[in-house]
Amino acid sequence: QVQLVESGGGLVQAGGSLRLSCAASGRTFSNYAMGWFRQAPGKEREFVAAISRNGGAAYYTDSVMGRFTISRDNAKNAVYLQMNSLKAEDTAVYYCAAADAWGYTYYTRRQDYKYWGQGTQVTVSS
Repeated sequence: QVQLVESGGGLVQAGGSLRLSCAASGRTFSNYAMGWFRQAPGKEREFVAAISRNGGAAYYTDSVMGRFTISRDNAKNAVYLQMNSLKAEDTAVYYCAAADAWGYTYYTRRQDYKYWGQGTQVTVSS
């Protein structure tokens, strides 16, 4: 069992930055690939970014490429999402998730993730 708690969300103006954090507890954090997803009102939860167990590989959805950076610190049992140049369309509840990892890869599908946090709201005003 892995427990995930997100933090760092808030209200920011378009063009601004936020850094989301996700603290993990429970089983060995480095055994899990991690991901960030988001869900806007009236929309399905969508993939944002993912990172492999050791942080050596990462992947982003096209809409955030070049603006968002996912990273992790296995010594601190944490994963982060640095969000720059935020846009109104980035407004959503952001969730971190953990996936049982076989090898050093990342996962982009919701069904690959077994554990989820409760989410943190990000609101970007235009």
